[in-house]
Amino acid sequence: MIDRLLGRAELKERIEELEEEKRHLERRAEAEEERRSDAVADRQRAEERVNELEHRIESLEERLERAEGTEETVEFRRVSDRSGSRLTDALERFRAVESDDPEGLLTAYVPDADAVPATVSDWLGDRTALVRRAAPAVVLADDTGAVSAALTPPVEPEPFDRWSDRFRLDDAWFRPTGRFAFAVVRSDTFAVGTYEGDERVAFEGFTTDVKEAHSKGGFSQGRFERRREGQIDDHLDRADEALAAVAAGEDLDRVIVVGERSVLGRVRDRADVTNVSDATGKPKGALDDAFRDFWRVRIRAI
Repeated sequence: MIDRLLGRAELKERIEELEEEKRHLERRAEAEEERRSDAVADRQRAEERVNELEHRIESLEERLERAEGTEETVEFRRVSDRSGSRLTDALERFRAVESDDPEGLLTAYVPDADAVPATVSDWLGDRTALVRRAAPAVVLADDTGAVSAALTPPVEPEPFDRWSDRFRLDDAWFRPTGRFAFAVVRSDTFAVGTYEGDERVAFEGFTTDVKEAHSKGGFSQGRFERRREGQIDDHLDRADEALAAVAAGEDLDRVIVVGERSVLGRVRDRADVTNVSDATGKPKGALDDAFRDFWRVRIRAI
């Protein structure tokens, strides 16, 4: 009675309504957090799955190509990886080939399987299938059939094809030349070196303490993932600033950046060349591993 007279009953009812509405909104918020957390985890799993599927697709495409038409019996005569002095030796051997005919040697850069120029397919015939499998590649052939190879260049040139009296093999496509910056970027590691040829003359690197993936769900996971993404964003901002400083302060021929596929987009504008690398470890060790892997050339005898 007193509550009704003083208007407290109405207030209590209103409080109960608001508390119920609050509980409802909290349930909605928690559900939304769970959806966000699930989305982050799903994205991470999706990226891993994409990488796995890319490798499987490549393998299956090669099997399919071998199973269709003439490709059943067409295989590379030899496949080898060359770097350092062994690569220099291989390139010099190809460069030593000369033709008295001004159009006796064919060189072509094939960027992908769907971009084989007619000069290559007309000359190689059924072995063109091997070029598609090797792409991107610099293709070499001579009009006697003595030389026929595909080289995978670390630095891809613009597509071209030409017959000449010598093969076109620019050092800058295959070997570290001039003065340039080379960097490796991961979500928790960054390293950049300034090089003169294959000699590193400057180095900068750092790591960031980025928390591992979280899978508990609910508000806890949502807060964890936001904090983790913030740490990665800060790390990549710092990496971008370091790259900008190197590019601005050095007279460089080019900037090459390798690293995790998921983070390369954040620094792509700073680079002339980018590529995926799985190099890990401390900054200097990761840089050395990535540098060595990047300048490895695969040579396929067609």
